Amino acid sequence: MAKRAKFAFFSSSSPKSIPSSPSSFTSFPASPLSQHFTQSTMEEAVEKAESVIRKWDPNTPSFTKIVSLFNHSRKEAKEFIICVRDLRRAMHFLVSQDSQSPKLAQAQTLMQIAMTRLEKEFFQILSSNRDRLDPESVSGQSSISSNSEFEDVMQSDDDDDDEEMKKAGESITQVEKASAVVMSDLKAIAESMISCGYGKECVKIYKRIRKSIVDEGLSLLGIEIYKGSRFHRTDWVTLEHMIKNWIKAAKIGVATLFRGEKLLCDHVFSASNSTRESCFYEIANEAATNLFKFPEFVAKEKKSHERIFSLMDLQAAISDLWQDVEMIFHFDSVSGVKAQALVSLQKLKVSIHSALTDFESTILKDSTKAITPGGGIHKLTRSTMSFISSLSKHSSVLSEILADHPLPRNTRLLEAYVRTPSLEDEEQDHALSVHFAWLILVLLCRLDTKAEHYKDVSLSYLFLANNLHFIIETVRSSQLSDLLGDDWLSKHDDKLSAYAGNYEIAAWSNVFMSLPEEPTDLSPEEAKIYFRRFHTAFEEAYMKQSSRVVPDSKLRDELKVSVAKKLVPEYREFYRKYLPMLGQERNIEILVRFKPDNLENYISDLFHGTAILASSSFSSASSSSSSSWMSLGCVSG
Repeated sequence: MAKRAKFAFFSSSSPKSIPSSPSSFTSFPASPLSQHFTQSTMEEAVEKAESVIRKWDPNTPSFTKIVSLFNHSRKEAKEFIICVRDLRRAMHFLVSQDSQSPKLAQAQTLMQIAMTRLEKEFFQILSSNRDRLDPESVSGQSSISSNSEFEDVMQSDDDDDDEEMKKAGESITQVEKASAVVMSDLKAIAESMISCGYGKECVKIYKRIRKSIVDEGLSLLGIEIYKGSRFHRTDWVTLEHMIKNWIKAAKIGVATLFRGEKLLCDHVFSASNSTRESCFYEIANEAATNLFKFPEFVAKEKKSHERIFSLMDLQAAISDLWQDVEMIFHFDSVSGVKAQALVSLQKLKVSIHSALTDFESTILKDSTKAITPGGGIHKLTRSTMSFISSLSKHSSVLSEILADHPLPRNTRLLEAYVRTPSLEDEEQDHALSVHFAWLILVLLCRLDTKAEHYKDVSLSYLFLANNLHFIIETVRSSQLSDLLGDDWLSKHDDKLSAYAGNYEIAAWSNVFMSLPEEPTDLSPEEAKIYFRRFHTAFEEAYMKQSSRVVPDSKLRDELKVSVAKKLVPEYREFYRKYLPMLGQERNIEILVRFKPDNLENYISDLFHGTAILASSSFSSASSSSSSSWMSLGCVSG
């Protein structure tokens, strides 16, 4: 620190030259000193300060060769601070009485020595106690007293050393106690230097050391200086990794690093609002603003629906941190940090909405004409529903965005399918529900188009049934169920039943109609005609339907049961009534190839995608017991 010829607050010319800084005399209210002090008591204070301060002056023989006053003896450190306080009071008195007093010159010299000592102590405490002043330890000091332990001693010089530690609180850990003591030392020195006009030197040291700690901490968390050009050259895999790291780092950076610095700054410079604001600005503003630029740069990159989940993770991370950001960066000087965070949030919202639009466009533009073998589930259905299901897990983020970007089309039809909101705070969720209903409707329209590629009508309906069933079950087993509601599920269940019914008619109607509608007394020749007609129709239908696929076991069993209910009982009755009439026929096993139980076994083998290539496969009936689908009670004996 550069030497000063005169104490900063006192000039030999006039007492009016004493400045009034925000921190000056805040700990000690000004009053007419002549009413409280005499010339002799002030001179005694200077003499006492001489003995105490000179002891720590490296240029005097009495210098104590100890590295740190505060580490050596807290009692002597208190005494030193008290002497500085009394010396300042004495100088204030002396300059008001006689600005040419030799005692005033002596006091000015002592004050400069004292400030040099305190400046070194301040630097040493900050430098050597990084572990006790790390943001995590400081963040734990959530209820630090605004008064330093030294200030209490100034008010009562007889307090024992044990009383000092009570300020740290009896419930905190030893580490927190040590942190509290170090913070108290810094506060005492800062208040002393600021009140004596040496705040500039104190603040300069503090800013330099603490800023380096913040910058180092962010670097260790993987935060770098972000520039837009870097993101243009970064592939998405690398950027996705950077996003995950940023989310973790931002939580620690805000909740621990910046919060700890704010608490420390507020405590050390509690005597001056302007000083603590200035310090925190210098330490945190640049680093925090850079931290929140990252999401903005990510949001500006090429929009693609595959990236939406990372964007929503960033959005959620900033939203979760927002309360801390508002609390920590409440000074006007650091309002730019909040502004940057808000800019990033807004850019992310726009990018997320663009990604949703891109997703819808991807469904609409899917023009693949390749049919799914056996009428199974189309890959577009799987990928789309997987994506929508994953989107539903981010409903809080999407609700806010979609509330600001309603569908630009008449959605009355869609709104009739989803639950109507009952409370005002459900309006945002309703907008999300309508949007999800719309995306699924877009998918269903594309599936209708793809169903037209099948030449067989029954296969088209089976394809629609399979895919709609997959959609319904995805909704039912995910958060989409709560968003779309029971009405949506009920209406689409009805639609699924209609598809299944249409499939049965298209695939099995020839078999159903091959038997007489109301069996009457038939002649043997007529009975033989009906047996042949039934066997031919069943063989043709079975051979064709054996290649069909129903992946879901529940739907597969329901279709089997429905077909069997309509077919087996009628054939069983026909078989029971007319088979005895043909008992004298030669090669009866060729004429009547199916027993009722055979039909049950054949139907039980359907919808696994195993094609039957020749009618010879029907030459012998399976003797195995009915499959599990029969346990549903679809066919009576």
